[in-house]
Amino acid sequence: MNIRLFSLLILAMLILSCQKEEKQDPFEISNNRIGLLTNEITVKQLDSIFATDSIVKRIARGQSLRNVNEIEIFEKGGSKLLVLEARQKSAPSATIQNIQIIDPRYKTGLGVSSSSNFKDIKDNYSISKINNTLSTAVIFVDSIQAYFTIDKKELPQKFQFNTDTKIEISDIPDTAKIKHFWIHWDEQ
Repeated sequence: MNIRLFSLLILAMLILSCQKEEKQDPFEISNNRIGLLTNEITVKQLDSIFATDSIVKRIARGQSLRNVNEIEIFEKGGSKLLVLEARQKSAPSATIQNIQIIDPRYKTGLGVSSSSNFKDIKDNYSISKINNTLSTAVIFVDSIQAYFTIDKKELPQKFQFNTDTKIEISDIPDTAKIKHFWIHWDEQ
């Protein structure tokens, strides 16, 4: 009886050790994760996360109007994948706060990407709010920590030169293209 139990134990260990660990999809967007990038990764760890890609750090100098602290991630072939913004300027231990999704291969679990349209967003997610800015409608989807911009040229004329009019979901055409797709991670 002990030999049989021991044999079953050995067999179970062999089966478990042979099972392949499921790999993280490098283009999947989920809560607090974009591929291998998580909300806990620091700037100094980006080299290992994007080891096969190119990383370009842009830091504002002088009297710049904008506090630029962008890190651009390019595929080895030259295509821009992501634009990252760290929480603290020039701090290697800083975590990432904002991520602009450029490459359409990055998709949410429900298939929304930077090449999606408004219908894809509204059919798959609950829209938290819509802001009317000078040149865009900003659509917030809190459940995935995302916001999307849609150029006001895609909206009816009454919104194009007016920031006071409230934009409703029904005011945005289904075919309106996403101009920018951003993920915002709150501080831990």
